[in-house]
Amino acid sequence: MKQSVSVITLGVADLARSKRFYAEGFGWAPVFENADIVFFQMNGFVLGTFRKEALDEDMNRTGSSAPGTYSLAHNVAQRDGVAPAMAQLLAAGGTLLRAADAPPHGGFRGYIADPDGHAWEIAWNPHWPIDEAGHVSFGI
Repeated sequence: MKQSVSVITLGVADLARSKRFYAEGFGWAPVFENADIVFFQMNGFVLGTFRKEALDEDMNRTGSSAPGTYSLAHNVAQRDGVAPAMAQLLAAGGTLLRAADAPPHGGFRGYIADPDGHAWEIAWNPHWPIDEAGHVSFGI
């Protein structure tokens, strides 16, 4: 498995307030947004701000909507790379949060918690190409 982080998703209480903070505070322009999430293309990775309740639902996790809710993501180049990566993480002491499945917005993903409870999404997204260096870019 390549040593990389492709997407950082932060759980937020107020999506509009969060978007304003990143857009006005840092001057970042969203590359995608809907009622639940805003994505920003960063230097080699994507940052997402996701309504905490919607992020908890996506992770199949309940009651974690305390301040600081987030998930980290490791994207793989092909759909059939999700399950082996998850199996490797489980074998290393991870805990299954959500078995791999196809979310309504497309792709394929599952969630694993590390031994300290930090959530990792293992994902394949056909619209997010990964270059030879492991950098993911947002593209729809």
